[in-house]
Amino acid sequence: MVSGIFEAVPLYLGKWSTFLIVILVSLVVIKKVKAELFKSKHGAKKAPDMGVGYFGVKYIAGVLKAKENGDLMEYFRKHSVTNKPKTQTFTLLGIDMVMSRHPENVKALLATQFNDFDLGLRHAHLAPLLGDGIFTLDGEGWKHSRAMLRPQFARDQVAHVEGLESHIQLLAKHIAAAKGNTFDLQELFFKFTVDTSTEFLFGESINSLYDEKIGITPRAIEGITTFAESFNKSQTYLASRAYLQSFYFILNGRQFHEWNKDVHTVAKYFVKRALSFSPAELEEKSKNSYVFLYELAKQTRDPQVLQDQLLNILVAGRDTTAGLLSFTFYQLARNPEIFEKLKTEVYKHFGNGTDLSKITFESLKQCEYLKFVLNEVLRLHPSVPLNFRVANKDTTLPVGGGKDGRSPVYVPKGTSVGYSVFFTHRDPEVYGKDAEDFRPERWSELRNLGWAYLPFNGGPRICLGQQFALTEASYVIVRLLQLFPNLESSDAGTYPPKYCVHLTMSLHDGASVKKS
Repeated sequence: MVSGIFEAVPLYLGKWSTFLIVILVSLVVIKKVKAELFKSKHGAKKAPDMGVGYFGVKYIAGVLKAKENGDLMEYFRKHSVTNKPKTQTFTLLGIDMVMSRHPENVKALLATQFNDFDLGLRHAHLAPLLGDGIFTLDGEGWKHSRAMLRPQFARDQVAHVEGLESHIQLLAKHIAAAKGNTFDLQELFFKFTVDTSTEFLFGESINSLYDEKIGITPRAIEGITTFAESFNKSQTYLASRAYLQSFYFILNGRQFHEWNKDVHTVAKYFVKRALSFSPAELEEKSKNSYVFLYELAKQTRDPQVLQDQLLNILVAGRDTTAGLLSFTFYQLARNPEIFEKLKTEVYKHFGNGTDLSKITFESLKQCEYLKFVLNEVLRLHPSVPLNFRVANKDTTLPVGGGKDGRSPVYVPKGTSVGYSVFFTHRDPEVYGKDAEDFRPERWSELRNLGWAYLPFNGGPRICLGQQFALTEASYVIVRLLQLFPNLESSDAGTYPPKYCVHLTMSLHDGASVKKS
């Protein structure tokens, strides 16, 4: 009897195996037929294949290595830009991907088809540091965050430049302390922007520019001396987690958590301090100066919400402005003719620095050549060179499908779509044969660029703080040209530079300059 039962088992399992195979094959066929019907209805075709193999293991290994060495953008140029279609498809670690630098596709992703895409796994990638904030959330959570933060970037807050001067003086002391020797200006800019950002956000600067080298003792707040470094290192991990897509969990080690803890310790200190004030005290403290945290504390008393939103905005407020300033002086120091022209315009509009009342929000906006320089820096070195969205339904992109690239692109649900404004901004069809050159004068000729120029993203998720960043960068440039008119490059390396690409982009090897 027992023997008969066991003899029947293989037959029983065999029937079920056949049934399961039939089911799986049927599902694959149904999915294929559904896809073909969708493509036929919309006239969509698959974009040309990039050619990285089905899993793309070698490709992603190359991406991570190039990122570590500062060669990420050149790696992408070699594999997906030079003599390649503007829109391509590939499979990475089993995930369908589309990569595009075509302005019409970027427009669809960010604006006209905004609701067809979301952030996918971004929250999982970034949450260990940034939590639930405007950059990590989708849907209603994102809408609530944006509605809460939008008033904080009102024009009167953006226009406030007087508070920057005390930090400029500390920055100037560090430059003077170099005594004509080569120093890394980018390192100073990152400290400068974390100081100005925390003052605006937290109500009190962490003063990372305080240094015994300039005769000032650093502040005694737990974690404050390691805050900036831990913030940088954590972001390195976050970016690599994003490139690993579904395999982000591989990068989740003890050191990563320690860096996050360092950052959170400082943020918690300021949040706890703000929550110790009564509503009446917050109003009193807001009379003479604007503090981002105090305004948020009037809307919510949840410490985790406050911490997460502060750190999300700190990434934008510190890193993007530091990168913009670093690339600006990197280019100015390498291009003495442009440097001299800008200095002439600065002295014409603002004088030599003896009357700071001439430097206002309005007067900065009226200095046309300064705007040209910043536009050109942001064109060649956008703060966020690469970004991703994920299709939440079967959909299309306007152009790039088929061998000729003229048909809409078929984008199945779950496909990750990457877009690179870094390469969109360097398209010779838009910017001319000299698109790779730093030439601010081109901005006197360019008109109606639309979605071919997106230094601050676009659509509903356009950067809330873009005018804040431009105002701060403009003020710093004017003051440093007044204080140090003879900065020159000490970088003997090749051009273009190596790039450090985290959540934002900066110079991999810093901005080496000296005061002649």
